[in-house]
Amino acid sequence: MGRSQETSNKKEVRNKKDKKRKEKDLKRAKKKNEGSRTFDDMIAYVNEFGMITTTPPDADKKSVVDVESIQISVTRNSVDSVVDRTKKGIVTMFNDQKGYGFIREINTNRSVFVHANSLIDRIKEGDTVSFEVMSGPKGDSAQQVRVVKE
Repeated sequence: MGRSQETSNKKEVRNKKDKKRKEKDLKRAKKKNEGSRTFDDMIAYVNEFGMITTTPPDADKKSVVDVESIQISVTRNSVDSVVDRTKKGIVTMFNDQKGYGFIREINTNRSVFVHANSLIDRIKEGDTVSFEVMSGPKGDSAQQVRVVKE
């Protein structure tokens, strides 16, 4: 008795829902059929150039490798390979009240933000300073800022 009193709008809504449900069921069935791949379909091979392929390697090109001849080692950083991150720059602007400013790097002329929490020595505009550049959430900022005595 409930459906006999339905308006045409309610019928349209019900028909749309039924249509969507059927489409969803068809997609689910199609996806389920596609998902039934075999293990052989999922295997990948690496050729002699290091590229991933779907074809197995040629049996004639295979070579036997002596396990004892493989050398595994860890490279150690030598003293020469340690990079000096300290840079030099000139303080272009520093506001003591607000606690921030900018340093212009001497070599690259790029401007780097500096905050009062990063200072080791008190700085003022025009000072030559040494600092390290660290990447922060809003860009590069200077850390470990020291005044360079010339």
